[in-house]
Amino acid sequence: MTVSLGEFISQLGSSPVLVVTVLLTLGVVLVNGWTDAPKAIATCVSTQAISAKAAILMAAVFNFLGVFVMTLVNASVATTIYNMVDFGGNPDDALVALCASLFAIVVWATAAWWFGIPTSESHALIAGISGAAIALHGGMGGINGSEWIKVIYGLGLSTVLGFGFGWLAVKIVELVCKRMDRRKTLGFFRYGQVAGGATMAFMHGAQDGQKFMGVFMLGVFLVNGQANVSNFEIPIWLMVLCSAVMALGTSIGGHRIIKSVGMDMVKMEKYQGFSADIAGTGCLLLSSVTGIPVSTTHTKTVAIMGVGAARRLSNVNWGVVREMVLTWILTFPGCGLIGFLMAKLFMWLF
Repeated sequence: MTVSLGEFISQLGSSPVLVVTVLLTLGVVLVNGWTDAPKAIATCVSTQAISAKAAILMAAVFNFLGVFVMTLVNASVATTIYNMVDFGGNPDDALVALCASLFAIVVWATAAWWFGIPTSESHALIAGISGAAIALHGGMGGINGSEWIKVIYGLGLSTVLGFGFGWLAVKIVELVCKRMDRRKTLGFFRYGQVAGGATMAFMHGAQDGQKFMGVFMLGVFLVNGQANVSNFEIPIWLMVLCSAVMALGTSIGGHRIIKSVGMDMVKMEKYQGFSADIAGTGCLLLSSVTGIPVSTTHTKTVAIMGVGAARRLSNVNWGVVREMVLTWILTFPGCGLIGFLMAKLFMWLF
């Protein structure tokens, strides 16, 4: 099942509730663009392979391509997010609960961005809609365990593979280039790292764009009173809309997040940044193909940690790592609780 652009525009004109739902969803996508997307380019900026302004523009373009191209090829991540919670029952209450969860995500993400903390929008999205679904059903009946378990798989996959790929990638690069003139390799790694940042931005769009499009389709179906749609097809107009909004968010900025991820945690050289990008891209590609929702933030950060730890553990600023990990741990209960309370409040008010 899908929705044509003509049908969508017609529904917007006759349903103020849909307008609010769409604005909140696009607001979350915009926030994701300015908070999560910069992490994909943090390493190539921190090693001065490319300027921050050029990197942000590059990320905006490749985020757009990632959302559009990957969804055409494989939309399994969007399906996983869509089916993760049950907003069935009364469509009006379900729509109010969904709007409350989106509002909670915007609040959480904006606060984290303001303080320069690289929290995960993916985790916030999952926690927010889960909290709202629990509020809607009055218990865990709103959670689809068979889909939610993929989040746990994603956490393990991004941690183990991200760190392992980062450690292995930099070791291979060091081995291959061991007898080479270091000055002659600088040019290669500079351009290689720019390419790596572009592929990371592409995979960020592929992962995160699909998550938010799944929620967007859920909102459209709820407005139409179709709370039990299980199979759907993402229309091309929605791919273009979400990728454009995400690209706009990326172009707004992200210097604070770039500094936290790419500069404060590990001091890297260009070949190390290149290795981290290759490792992160590989992990995100594997996750996208298998339909496992993972966090771009989590994946890229642990890949950087793996690269830093490959030389010696003291290369990693564990104080910064501890702060990030604490934020990730707090995101699920924190954003889930906000989503739950906002859903209860919105259902009481409306």
